[in-house]
Amino acid sequence: MVTSLPNLLTLSRIVVIPLMVGLFYLDGDAARWVACAVFVAAAITDWFDGYVARSRNLVSTFGRFLDPIADKLLVAAVLVMLVAFGRVSSVSVLPALVIVLREIMVSGLREFLAEVRVGMPVSRLAKWKTGIQMVAIPVLLVGDAATFMPTRPIGEVGLWLAAILTMITGWDYLRSGWRYIRAHPQP
Repeated sequence: MVTSLPNLLTLSRIVVIPLMVGLFYLDGDAARWVACAVFVAAAITDWFDGYVARSRNLVSTFGRFLDPIADKLLVAAVLVMLVAFGRVSSVSVLPALVIVLREIMVSGLREFLAEVRVGMPVSRLAKWKTGIQMVAIPVLLVGDAATFMPTRPIGEVGLWLAAILTMITGWDYLRSGWRYIRAHPQP
């Protein structure tokens, strides 16, 4: 059911990506605050779509397929734009890169394991990583528009924390996948 509420919420995260990218090209504090608000709304849909799907028994194969893709596309697009527009320091490009690369690795690993019918559920630590990431990114999106707090250092610390958790959870997922690969070698 592509048109169920949970799936529409998931699709909305993909639909807002061009808007998010476009907001980087607008000057002024208003564009930064709008970008922050749009990202926060998208992050809320990430939680809300799963909640609605489970509580109303609307879990679908399409939703389970698209949800992690929508999350990764949105986060990767925003991280690339933050780097491209110099809204993170040169050293904080590293955690952004780690986050994007881990997402690609985990997606590939999940795709492989799905082919052999092995599930790889999201760990609690990965949920913490996502939470920290979903706070750090909007703080970085607001950036200098928030004159009342040091947004860049706060956002970058959050990005580094998310990257550290990203490496830990990525390693955990890789170990799980490697265990399966070692237990089932090709003949």
